[in-house]
Amino acid sequence: MQLMRIVSSASLRTATEKRTLGMEHFKKLMSPDFMRRAIALAMQNVQSGSGGPFAALVAKDGRIVAEGSNRVTLTNDPTAHAEIVAIRGACAELNGFQLTGCDLYTTCEPCPMCLGAIYWARPAHVFYAGTAADAAAAGFDDAFIYDELKRAPVERRIPMTQVLRDEALAIFSAWRSQANKMPY
Repeated sequence: MQLMRIVSSASLRTATEKRTLGMEHFKKLMSPDFMRRAIALAMQNVQSGSGGPFAALVAKDGRIVAEGSNRVTLTNDPTAHAEIVAIRGACAELNGFQLTGCDLYTTCEPCPMCLGAIYWARPAHVFYAGTAADAAAAGFDDAFIYDELKRAPVERRIPMTQVLRDEALAIFSAWRSQANKMPY
């Protein structure tokens, strides 16, 4: 069985602590049944022609809170990756915008978009099966996005030009002075 890495953990404070934990600790945290369920969902997605070969689920306290399969082509939504679908479902089910105490199981190492969403959602752990290299070998290569993030905005494949910054700063000023805001 391939070692599944933890992307984020509220209970682990430093990278050193993460590296020093043994495989037995990971085995106690990870549920093979949850990963097998995610893999089965991905296979169903492929066989039904509903979307790409990816699925994810969110679990909390030993139960599945939400599941998601890739729905990009089915819904014409480029953000409908399995992890995003599962995160949205779990947040709705749990009535909150963070997945505190939850684990995310995904059939593949998250792409840059999903990784960003995972960090915003703040689950306790992320377990994944396939690697980014496995996805690239199947035609899903996100390496160019990582490369684009390193470029200056005007040098990206899709040029990005800043306009009306001073006017937009008023929005942040209004946010900072709002007494009843909910930080996230």
